[in-house]
Amino acid sequence: MLTILGFAMIATFLVLIMMKKMSPIAALVLIPALFCVFVGKGAKLGDYVIDGVTSLAPTAAMLMFAIVYFGVMIDVGLFDPVVRGILKFAKADPMRIVVGTAVLAAIVSLDGDGSTTFMITVSAMYPLYKRLKMSLVVMTGVAAMANGVMNTLPWGGPTARAATALKLDASDIFVPMIPALLVGLLGVFILSYVLGVRERRRLGVLTLGEILVDEKVEEKETETVLVGAGGSGDGKTPARTGGAGFGTDAGADGDADADDFQGLDQNRATLRPKLLWFNFLLTVVLLTAMIMEYLPIPVLFLIGAALALTVNFPHIPDQKARLAAHADNVLNVSGMVFAAAVFTGVLQGTGMVDSMAKWMVDVIPEGMGPHMALVTGVLSLPLTYFMSNDGFYFGVLPVLAEAGAAHGVSPLEMARASLVGQPLHMSSPLVPAVYVLVGMAKVEFGDHTRFVVKWAALTSLIILGAGILFGII
Repeated sequence: MLTILGFAMIATFLVLIMMKKMSPIAALVLIPALFCVFVGKGAKLGDYVIDGVTSLAPTAAMLMFAIVYFGVMIDVGLFDPVVRGILKFAKADPMRIVVGTAVLAAIVSLDGDGSTTFMITVSAMYPLYKRLKMSLVVMTGVAAMANGVMNTLPWGGPTARAATALKLDASDIFVPMIPALLVGLLGVFILSYVLGVRERRRLGVLTLGEILVDEKVEEKETETVLVGAGGSGDGKTPARTGGAGFGTDAGADGDADADDFQGLDQNRATLRPKLLWFNFLLTVVLLTAMIMEYLPIPVLFLIGAALALTVNFPHIPDQKARLAAHADNVLNVSGMVFAAAVFTGVLQGTGMVDSMAKWMVDVIPEGMGPHMALVTGVLSLPLTYFMSNDGFYFGVLPVLAEAGAAHGVSPLEMARASLVGQPLHMSSPLVPAVYVLVGMAKVEFGDHTRFVVKWAALTSLIILGAGILFGII
């Protein structure tokens, strides 16, 4: 019964948010509360919620101060060169912008933290997507998949959990998996190219000058304005260039237009160009300390946010203004995390997770014993999506590994196969970082889920196939 109720609770949650019948926060709180009553443990709901909140409180604190820190870094102009670099590469071609999103997310993911990756990626790319009227779910989907592949780094979490659960060395698990993971990352880049070409066909390729003129038309609500040669003449729709080439600005001020099209206001009062190197070094030190685990991540971001505010905005009113400017993001994300704590608290406290995991193991046919690594790789997709990494790696993987050992499958193969589902896991409603992604991108969680699940599952299967082909799994 617990198994049925567990799957029913997850399915109800996903259906309601994808159909936009409930907001994610409301669904994360009310649905598990209702199913807790169905299980007959309504009296213990408070304990389950407190346990869930306690376990996720450090994550919520980390996100709160990380958002403030990176928000300040965006305000002072630290990431403006990144935006300019991507713009120089992508110009106004949607295909290049989508590929740039995947590359940027993969590079930033080297720090091992999904929330940080999403904050930097969205901060750099969101203005470009908005200006070109590109699909924001393409941005969130591509970023989530690239981060999911890179999340398998030994300091990213899953590999360390698998190593701990099976008493193995993390490098023995990860290093042989590198070829398969590179194939998976290549798959993400190819997919981003395909999605970018789709966006290019939908929108065309605009010139920088056309976009800027069109924006001025909309802002000033002027009447008919002709935009370049071949313009539509309706004052609303900019001219588009054919083929895959890039348009050039009409007139001699093309370079000036390119300089103006930066996605971030180059004249905003919060810019601190004289402190660029300080902010860059502070960020490098912060990320290095995070990777080396000198202090807990929430403490590092708390200290980093305090230093960033104090140095860049020494006057108290300015500090208050910056905190107020980012309060909306902080509240949305931290609210999601604490709401997710209710969901995970009920899942774990009622025993639904354990029951679901046991059922999944029990339904594996006896004849599949010698192929338990393949089975584990396939199961990692739904299991890491429907439960936390801790639940899967510490609760399910040891059971699967024991079953595999009985048929001669080594624990190393089982551990490597268990990493396959991470591209899909990063869009799970139980992953706090995904709420940073959709919140900052102003995308409905249900829209993101509908778009990304099929592509993320395909990426996971590509990694699994490559692992089998290379003899890694």
